[in-house]
Amino acid sequence: MLIGAAAGVVLGVAVTLLVHASMRPDAAIAVVLGAPTILGMALIMTSGRRWVTALGAFVAAIAPGWFAALVLIQVVHGA
Repeated sequence: MLIGAAAGVVLGVAVTLLVHASMRPDAAIAVVLGAPTILGMALIMTSGRRWVTALGAFVAAIAPGWFAALVLIQVVHGA
């Protein structure tokens, strides 16, 4: 899960650098927190193998790291 959180931070910074479309803050938070969490929980709930459970935990752990990166970017830019 620690690696997933680190991947989330890297993903958050990369997406922020690549995507320049304006988006409502509530929609951005819903996408950042909702998509990885729902996908990760679905993988965990339907897993039949250990590696699928580990992959689900990794994907679910991306959300807080990605969210933290976006919050830090907003703080640095003074928004």
